[in-house]
Amino acid sequence: MDISVVISIFNEKESLRELVSGIRENLDAAALTYEIIMVSDGSTDGSWEEIQALAGEQAGGQIHGICFRRNYGKSAALYCGFEAAQGDVVITMDADLQDDPKELPELYRMVKEDGYDLVSGWKKKRYDNKLTKNLPSKIYNATARWVTGTHLHDMNCGLKAYRKEVVKNIEVYGEMHRYIPFLAKEAGFTKIGEKEVTHHKRKFGKSKFGMNRFVNGYLDLMSLWFLQKFGKKPMHLFGVWGTLMFMVGGIIALWIIIRKLVLQSMIARQIAAQGFTDIKLRAVTDQPLFYLALVAIILGVMLFLTGFIAELISRNSTQRNTYKIKDRF
Repeated sequence: MDISVVISIFNEKESLRELVSGIRENLDAAALTYEIIMVSDGSTDGSWEEIQALAGEQAGGQIHGICFRRNYGKSAALYCGFEAAQGDVVITMDADLQDDPKELPELYRMVKEDGYDLVSGWKKKRYDNKLTKNLPSKIYNATARWVTGTHLHDMNCGLKAYRKEVVKNIEVYGEMHRYIPFLAKEAGFTKIGEKEVTHHKRKFGKSKFGMNRFVNGYLDLMSLWFLQKFGKKPMHLFGVWGTLMFMVGGIIALWIIIRKLVLQSMIARQIAAQGFTDIKLRAVTDQPLFYLALVAIILGVMLFLTGFIAELISRNSTQRNTYKIKDRF
């Protein structure tokens, strides 16, 4: 089979028939064999019933459906879609008709003939709100390029094409669908391309993503960077900082104590020479710097212990992707 088209769906019933028609028209015209995997991510508007109806109307069993019992998110839908995909090239696209099915044959060609492991769409001209989507998206993508080293204009574009081996060797969980190119790069699939694609205005319903996705996106980006750098060796981060803070705190505390003993000895000799016996110096525990040193020592120990615990967790972690599927065909 040439292509598996994986579509994550959450309350997009009105768009599905037109979307399937566009996919079939363009792939049939290109004489490509294909399957359409439609994942209903806990939809409540009748999307699953529409998927079943479309599958029943199409000869050849080209449409396959997966229905979640509740909404798990786009990453979960893509994970299960990738698991079921059989095509040599796997293409993901959104269900809201903003991605153009006319792009599918060229995306397939770029993977098969040009040798790309992954081709990401670039919505250079967008029809979204400039203030709430376009500007934050540009800032977000610039940050993602800087942190991940993956130079794509639109990291989060839903229209992407993958070599089959890519989707079978990466783990998409949480909300990490935004960073699949980086996950692929870290898995050793380094030939990543980009294609400028057509973007359409939404025809039905409204966007399922609010402004909070940008905040969550930055947090996920930091999590992804940390996991890729230290996920298998957390002690390399926590241990280094813990040791450093412990040493700094210990040196400061030791310096304060030694300094007092030295001063006390010097003053004692001077006073004794003059016939005085009563010596009073400021106590070590009266100095704020001493308590800062204690805090640094305690934090150092806590960071070091955190590293040990993280090492134990990373070596005994279980499978994260366990989603409850209600129905499939």
